[in-house]
Amino acid sequence: MKTIFISSDHAGYNLKENIKKRFSKKYKFKDLGTKSSKLPVNYPDYAHKLCKKVSNNTSNIGILVCGSGMGMSMAANRHKKIRAAVCYSIKNTKLSRLHNNANIITLGSRLTKKKTAFKCIEVFINTKFEGGRHKKRVRKI
Repeated sequence: MKTIFISSDHAGYNLKENIKKRFSKKYKFKDLGTKSSKLPVNYPDYAHKLCKKVSNNTSNIGILVCGSGMGMSMAANRHKKIRAAVCYSIKNTKLSRLHNNANIITLGSRLTKKKTAFKCIEVFINTKFEGGRHKKRVRKI
């Protein structure tokens, strides 16, 4: 069973918990926090924690959830070997994997419906990097 690292801030906590519940029979999750929607936390702390895990192994992937998905993405993309993509549709999620070899999906709990988030996660996990002409571009990142 594939292990997926997952983390959120307080704004993304409820969606993070719903994701784990929805996919727990298919995937094993390593939850890196936060543990509540009640106590405000700083999203970069949780993004950095997850990125350390994902960057240690090229087969690792991660899910980050905050209010918009943007803050987590910005914090994550400061790390070497990380390509975090803000995903909000099936098409942009698929392209983030096919062309950009994204290894972290970031979701905005205030902007993305739960059903759409679930579909994006399924696409993200099951889409493989196309390589080819995209490989040299990804190396430049």
